[in-house]
Amino acid sequence: HLIDYLRLSHHLIALNFLICTFDKLDLVSPKDIKITDTVFDGVEVRVYQPPAKQDEGLKRSIVYIHGGGWALARAKMGAYNNLCRIMAESLNAVVVSVEYRLVPEVCFPEQWHDALRATKHFLQPDVLAEYSVDPSRIAISGDSAGGNLAAAVCQQLSKDEHLTVRPKLQALIYPVLQAFDFSTPSYQQNMNIPILRRTVMIDYWIYYLNAHSDLAPSLLINNHTALDVGQAVSFRERLNWTSLLPSSFQKNYKPVIQTTGKAEIVQQVPALLDVRAAPLLAEDETLQLQPKTYVLTCENDVLRDDGVMYARRLEKAGVEVTLDHFEDCFHGCMIFTSWPADFSAGVQTRNSYVKWLDENL
Repeated sequence: HLIDYLRLSHHLIALNFLICTFDKLDLVSPKDIKITDTVFDGVEVRVYQPPAKQDEGLKRSIVYIHGGGWALARAKMGAYNNLCRIMAESLNAVVVSVEYRLVPEVCFPEQWHDALRATKHFLQPDVLAEYSVDPSRIAISGDSAGGNLAAAVCQQLSKDEHLTVRPKLQALIYPVLQAFDFSTPSYQQNMNIPILRRTVMIDYWIYYLNAHSDLAPSLLINNHTALDVGQAVSFRERLNWTSLLPSSFQKNYKPVIQTTGKAEIVQQVPALLDVRAAPLLAEDETLQLQPKTYVLTCENDVLRDDGVMYARRLEKAGVEVTLDHFEDCFHGCMIFTSWPADFSAGVQTRNSYVKWLDENL
């Protein structure tokens, strides 16, 4: 923030520089995984290809979109590089990791456009043939903000009548799915839990949607979706956690719904209610089109209820869903699997995620 104050650089650029500078650990053996950096329809991607085996048929594949609040991390950084190599090796699958552009270089909807363009390019029959991928065994996946992009891209793909190939599965890891209610039980319960405090998540939304930082206090108390904000009325039941969450998650928390709020917030930042930014707002007709879904959630995470509500809404729409909840884990844990941050929570969640993909893809 000092760098930002002195106008030397945006603080997110400085923070990402520090993250990528210290993230030089690359401890997973490459084995025979071929790693190629290329471009899909103008979007940088990194492709992981396991070696071809004699008399082997087409391989399954995963399009992976990394997290980091739409502003941090890279597909090529050590933690995500290791994750994708392990997936490619464990699943004998081609993994495409999307290097979408970040805040503050670009804001919504450009990250969504990057992820969509790269995915649609890969889904072309000739491209799949080039990488020896089975068109019927493709998953789209991502964690945190990457889970947001994966869900939003999957919704868009499901409605594209011109596509001949669509994902068989979607796998969302502690995804961020809505900016409608910042007082869900998990937001209240984990408001000060690292590594993602409630105020930090609100800041990420503000950066992503290119909104003014002065809006943070109003977003915190849900002034943007008060009862008198007409634009929010049609979405309210889609995020009614009193009916979507089991009692074990609701605990004794109460909804925070303002009677009178600030309708001008949604007028200034209409993307707050845009399903491309907030996939949990999608209508039931769109959810019915989604593929078989895996949602991983962690108890110690402000985003826990985003994932649980999405899983419940998908189930109600007739989609087969696996909700994989971890009572003793925290947001972002899956990338903490290498020394000195080799946490059991990271290994536990990663193994469960990879196991589900192996059994269903």
